[in-house]
Amino acid sequence: MIYKKLFFPIGGGDELKERIHGALLIGKHFKAHVEIFQSLAQPSQIMQIDDNLPATILKELNAVAYARQEENMYIHQNIFEEEIQKVGNTISKIPRDEESTAAIVVGNGYRSKLIEEESKFCDLVIVASPPKGRITATFETTITKSGKPALMFPRVMKKFSTKKIIIGWNNSPEVSRAVSQAIPILKNAEKVHIVTSIEYMKDINQIVKLQDYLSCHGIESTYEIVKTTRTPGQALLNNANDGDFDLIIAGAFGQKGLRELMFGGTTKYILENTKIPIFMSH
Repeated sequence: MIYKKLFFPIGGGDELKERIHGALLIGKHFKAHVEIFQSLAQPSQIMQIDDNLPATILKELNAVAYARQEENMYIHQNIFEEEIQKVGNTISKIPRDEESTAAIVVGNGYRSKLIEEESKFCDLVIVASPPKGRITATFETTITKSGKPALMFPRVMKKFSTKKIIIGWNNSPEVSRAVSQAIPILKNAEKVHIVTSIEYMKDINQIVKLQDYLSCHGIESTYEIVKTTRTPGQALLNNANDGDFDLIIAGAFGQKGLRELMFGGTTKYILENTKIPIFMSH
């Protein structure tokens, strides 16, 4: 499978230009179509408003909200047009074969609900890491509700590559699914390295079986058993940084919800500190 359509929801906040730039870089790499999704909502759709408010006041609130949102959309569109010229994608509402394209799409309604629905119609969802590692509703919905693999990238990303890939293996269904969904990326990588820890292995045969599975797809790999630290996720991230890897493949969120990522424990350290994109599956 080749990723042809990418879904990228975006709101306000800092590093808006950088986040759009990062999403376009990913689309350029895969020669894919990037759908940059924005939501437009009335105050009554996103806030608790007293039903007894006079119609004139409600109308004024909606008018103010729309004016602000239209201003934001204008800003987003200008940034989009500037960044697409820098990266070299083509503005297009529809995908084009063997060409990296992108467009801004607007939906009306509550952002998280819209993302849950619209994100189902793509090959891969992409999302910027949340500010200061704090999981937002948009981030959580994108990762967990689409049914698609997710690629999280740093909020500021100057380049995107998949030449050197590290797999954080914890023997979970989530990472198993992530590896399978990442086969198209892994097949084109120059180096694939597996890291795990003794806590997640019954015996070495599990890693051998993983390597055999990758070999079925013509993917050669190496492996390493690392010591975890008191900070969950730190061992994997340290190895990824030390090895100058371009991409991390890992399971996303398991039975304990958003509290688990990769080597167990809280997601906060990884989300706050990674400078490397992470390919995940829920």
